[in-house]
Amino acid sequence: VSKTTELLDYDLIESIAKKRKPKMLQAGFTAYPRTIDFKRMREIADSVSAYLWVDMAHFAGLVAGGAHPSPMPYADVVTTTSHKTLRGPRGAMILCRKELAKKIDKAVFPGLQGGPHDHTIAGIAVALGEALKPSFKDYAHQVVKNARALAKGLVRGGIRPVSGGTDTHLVLADLTAKNVTGKIAEHALDHAGIYVNKNEIPYDRRKPWDPSGIRLGSPVLTSRRMKEKEMAVVAAALSKVIDNVDDEKVLVEVRKDIFELCSKFPIYD
Repeated sequence: VSKTTELLDYDLIESIAKKRKPKMLQAGFTAYPRTIDFKRMREIADSVSAYLWVDMAHFAGLVAGGAHPSPMPYADVVTTTSHKTLRGPRGAMILCRKELAKKIDKAVFPGLQGGPHDHTIAGIAVALGEALKPSFKDYAHQVVKNARALAKGLVRGGIRPVSGGTDTHLVLADLTAKNVTGKIAEHALDHAGIYVNKNEIPYDRRKPWDPSGIRLGSPVLTSRRMKEKEMAVVAAALSKVIDNVDDEKVLVEVRKDIFELCSKFPIYD
């Protein structure tokens, strides 16, 4: 990514591809909060006669709900998990061009995959069925709205979202200005009932196991029917914890507030 914008630098990617001549280009990342220009990636892949593989594990549900561009018209192979934004049980799927199907099937079984878990397959079928419903589109678009609301709330609390915001379900937050590491923040937030993970930021100067950032997402909160108003509350609580990571009293107070918020939005009716 660009050091100044923290967005994918497609010209640089193209330059590296033409120099290295890879057999495959990969797009789809675990902590990139912006949409990817799949058409541009296809053009770069074609320029060096490479396959284009897109891993949409994180944003598959957004694609299904029409809240994120689809890689399908451009990629040779698309992989995804069946959980995360798709909201199914843990599993995975591989989609590909017809001419690659037999090779991939042969590589998967018996080479990589063991016995099938029929109960999981049934759960995935239910999740895919839900993804076909109109209500899933509402969910997907609300996921993005909520993530953006979270990002704005962090800004109000003095925390910088990487790239300035998000187009997806996740927010990558830079804690450098707070002089708090991702590891410390993760631990304090966990104690306060807010679950995030420590995460590197672009060009991070800290080590991977104690990086400068944290990653948070909106799908679970959205599934509990929370909206922008609640995201502001969560962001404020998160910021309060970051400002008081060593204050046990504050962490306990925030935990109580978070439990009270969640009690208003039960997972099951």
